[in-house]
Amino acid sequence: MTLRPRSGVTTEGGREPGQLGKAVAANGGAVGLMWVLEGIDQLTRNSLDQFGIEPRDVNDLGDIFLAPWLHFGWAHLISNSVPFLVLGILIYLSGAARWLVTLVVTIMVSGITVWLLAPPSSITVGASGIVFGFLTYLLVRGFFTKKLGQIGIAVLVMIVYGGVLWGVLPTQSGVSWQAHLGGAVGGVLAAWLMHARRDRPSRRRAQY
Repeated sequence: MTLRPRSGVTTEGGREPGQLGKAVAANGGAVGLMWVLEGIDQLTRNSLDQFGIEPRDVNDLGDIFLAPWLHFGWAHLISNSVPFLVLGILIYLSGAARWLVTLVVTIMVSGITVWLLAPPSSITVGASGIVFGFLTYLLVRGFFTKKLGQIGIAVLVMIVYGGVLWGVLPTQSGVSWQAHLGGAVGGVLAAWLMHARRDRPSRRRAQY
């Protein structure tokens, strides 16, 4: 999926002029929404926490789309805001559609994983599943596309954020490894859906 301006003008790297500004606006808007919701949550004595994911409750399935935008306090929110911005901007620079697909797929896979595997009587909220999805998408995208620039980004991202991948393991109490694992799987799935088949060299057809 490649987005081009109506005039047909692109930058040397294949991006639309002003794409960085759009990337900052989209991801900044998403993070801004999280901050507004946390402010409301604080003012209403954590009334929004009820929209977190409660495992294996069929009536709660819809909350998989709400829970990533909510947090248990400012410290929780701050820890997710910076990597969301950095990784989200890197994805958006290659196209708004790719960013949106990665976001939606990650939310769904992460949320369903939490719904299936989280311990009973728990509530899960937070954007860390999205962060893990953004991370793994950037890490594996170059494997599918074979583009040097994207491989270089993957190496840089691995150096800076690779250590957080240990979060997919149940090593820390009170932290949803289920959301991290599901988000990581979602990011890989998004990369596969958008790049694996599309970027694979066509095979010659022969009759026997």
